[in-house]
Amino acid sequence: LSLKNNTRMAALRQTPLTCSGHTRPVVDLAFSDVTEFGFFLISACKDGKPMLRQGDTGDWIGTFEGHKGAVWGATLNRDASKAATGAADFSAKLWDAVTGDELHSFAHKHIVKSVCFSSDGNQLLTGSNEKLLRIFDLTKPDTASVEFSGHTHNIKRAIFSPDDKQIISVSDDKTIRIWDAVSQQEIKKIDLPSAPTDIELSKDGSTLAVPCGKKAFFFNMQDFEKAMEYDVPTQINSIGLHPKKSVFVCGGEDFKMYKYDYNTGMELESFKGHFGPVHVVRFSPDGELYASGSEDGTLRLWQTVIGKTYGLWKCINPEENSVENDHDGAVKNEL
Repeated sequence: LSLKNNTRMAALRQTPLTCSGHTRPVVDLAFSDVTEFGFFLISACKDGKPMLRQGDTGDWIGTFEGHKGAVWGATLNRDASKAATGAADFSAKLWDAVTGDELHSFAHKHIVKSVCFSSDGNQLLTGSNEKLLRIFDLTKPDTASVEFSGHTHNIKRAIFSPDDKQIISVSDDKTIRIWDAVSQQEIKKIDLPSAPTDIELSKDGSTLAVPCGKKAFFFNMQDFEKAMEYDVPTQINSIGLHPKKSVFVCGGEDFKMYKYDYNTGMELESFKGHFGPVHVVRFSPDGELYASGSEDGTLRLWQTVIGKTYGLWKCINPEENSVENDHDGAVKNEL
């Protein structure tokens, strides 16, 4: 029986949901937490029109209109009531994610690449080609930002630690830097062999995932020491770590999505669905799916466990439904 079940699972095919609507490369994605209305997904795109979607289905909800250039960063606060975006028009914007209204625009002196809310949603962290990190107080949006200087090249991404006491940033200067959010002092600098393209903290805040060239690095947040280092067949741009840290996914220059066992580094799956390099990958807050954004202008949603009935995916077992039985007896994974 177990052999039969294994054969059935092997016959399942990953069927990603494709979310269209953007007209240029999709360069950033972020999920909200699970709310009373489900969870949500925001996308940043070079078409200048960030979009909000239902997280489990990819259904379009609305587009945030107001940027005058490519949008490089986008994020949601925990309950998806607010959104923030960073763009090539030298601004970061705060939005009402329910109405779509622009609430505030924060001027910068160069392209804003990264935006991140504090856990309480009262602060907005930005990283830009100014080589500066800035924190804006959203309860007093007209006051000057607090600046963090030290990076010597463009900042790719910056995030808060779960307790908001620290900031982690990566830059084209080939470093990861950890900062004290209150004193603005640099606590630690980690040098890397090439420029890191992304960072993501695990849900429990204990592990930092960093893609760097053809390697996936994982650092322990307690002592900032490297915990894991895995090789990937292509240059990767982004890593998504499962909320339970069981697996991680990554994507990059060869258009493929890779899934690995986090503890062993064993490749579990690889899928080609995009028609261009993958710029960003993120897991949903419930861990049931992961989203990818690509140079091809689409977002795709992928099942963590192929063949599970979830969202728009419906698994049909041929023994239970003879009408849907393929000649080879495989289990169909349908949309």
